[in-house]
Amino acid sequence: MADNTFKVFGFEIKRTKKEEPMQSASVVPPTDDDGAGYVTAPSNYYGTYVDIDGGTHAKDNAQLIQKYRNLSIQPEVDMAIEEIVNEAIVTITNGTSVELNLDSLEVSDSIKNKMFEEFKNITNMLNFNELGHDIFRSWYIDGRIYHHLIIDEKNPKQGIKEIRYIDATKIRKVKDIKYSKDESTGIKVVQKVEEFYLFQDKVGNSVNYSNANNGAVKLSNDSVSYVTSGLLDEERKRVVSYLHKAIKVINQLRMMEDSLVIYRLSRAPERRIFYIDVGNLPRGKAEEYMNSIMSRYRNKLVYDASTGQLKDDRKHMSMLEDFWLPRREGGRGTEITTLPGGQNLGEIEDIIYFQKKVYRALNVPVSRLEQEAQYSLGRATEISREEVKFQKFVNKLRNRFSKLFIEILKKQLILKGVITESDWNIFKHDINVDYLKDNYFAELKDIEMTRERLNIVDQANQYVGEYISKEWVLKNVLMFTDEQISDIKQQINSEKSSGEISDFSIAQQNQPMIQQQMQADQEQPEAQPTESFYPTIEERQALVNIELMETVKDYLNSGN
Repeated sequence: MADNTFKVFGFEIKRTKKEEPMQSASVVPPTDDDGAGYVTAPSNYYGTYVDIDGGTHAKDNAQLIQKYRNLSIQPEVDMAIEEIVNEAIVTITNGTSVELNLDSLEVSDSIKNKMFEEFKNITNMLNFNELGHDIFRSWYIDGRIYHHLIIDEKNPKQGIKEIRYIDATKIRKVKDIKYSKDESTGIKVVQKVEEFYLFQDKVGNSVNYSNANNGAVKLSNDSVSYVTSGLLDEERKRVVSYLHKAIKVINQLRMMEDSLVIYRLSRAPERRIFYIDVGNLPRGKAEEYMNSIMSRYRNKLVYDASTGQLKDDRKHMSMLEDFWLPRREGGRGTEITTLPGGQNLGEIEDIIYFQKKVYRALNVPVSRLEQEAQYSLGRATEISREEVKFQKFVNKLRNRFSKLFIEILKKQLILKGVITESDWNIFKHDINVDYLKDNYFAELKDIEMTRERLNIVDQANQYVGEYISKEWVLKNVLMFTDEQISDIKQQINSEKSSGEISDFSIAQQNQPMIQQQMQADQEQPEAQPTESFYPTIEERQALVNIELMETVKDYLNSGN
């Protein structure tokens, strides 16, 4: 920062400080989608929020993130997450998964080259080519991702030296709001908002930035990269993950699976009914005699829902064991009969219903749940609507995740003096991140649309010059913009000048249209030809050459 003080002969001359623009007073603090905790005085910034649907019961972000991570290890959820991550991040052996797109940015080539170079340095520091899948997965599950940007404090112009991952359960963004009282109205208005981060290595402790003994470290806003999912709870106080709306459904699925296993284990085997003849034994002796026989044949199996294992337990009696009934003298003797097991134990429609519901909650096509379904490559008309919606959802995730690269790139360029912050505010809308695509359905849809448009162009050629113009076809059928039309014309002219496209080949392609136009000119010589369609002299000469070559070819084939 330049010094505004000049010392000359013992006197100090200072430049007049620029007055900062006055901000309009407001009683409402600025809000955004970062889910930062608001504090008005040095106190615990963690609050107790109302639990929303899903049974989270999390008092802070650390517990909520831990619940998301526990859900992600469930087989159905893990499979759905892998479907999303594999579509969003495509990894190849030789190449990059992400690229910087500056096609819309109007700056000098030297600045663009520096921006490309710094973007490559950022991806290398993140090791994104190897860890991109894990980084995206962590961001998707936690709903946020933090990175510590490490620079050389002695020489900050060298830029960011290291990008270090921070566990989301150990850090939180805080906004300290300071109010002032309006003298005229007596209402508290927002005077200043300070943003910073609090880091504590030990997970689970509430961070109180007024107490230095708890180990919390205050980090500046510029030293941390923070990207969220963009989703907030119903009170807009807390960032939630894309898994949040599936918590209830996942818990229901787990309970249904456990209850199904227990029901099958308890109802599948046939139960035995022992009718024991106790004769004329007294009541006490009869019970003792019954217990002695039961101890020989009793077998108690207990199902552990946490491990999914069965264990033998002979200490307790339950309704799931065999039935032992005494018989007195005069009745039938000892008898053993069976109690039939449960019916329709193979029906799992309710389990499949909740599995599909989990996929719908995570925006994954239900068709991908069927592992036995084969992967077929069909026409675009055969693509399900779910696949198209899924691709749009993946594009939304990519655009949100791109802030990780763009925010770090902004700080890197400003540190190295490539651009200023005011320049970035102008450029940021034209800076995009392109991802390597591997979705066949999206590619197939584009190919099918291009094919249909070209077929319409073939049908519309006979009306060009009479009812419609070439420019109308380019804009309304091929959907070209003015810039694309200008670029295509330049490319055609350069290919003609280089000899890649000859007038002869163009005339050969347009031979039917040229003959039709020449025939119309002979029938109506007074009609004025249209400028956009009427063949040029070169095209007419090429047509004559074509007809001459065809005559010679017919002559040679005749054998004369």
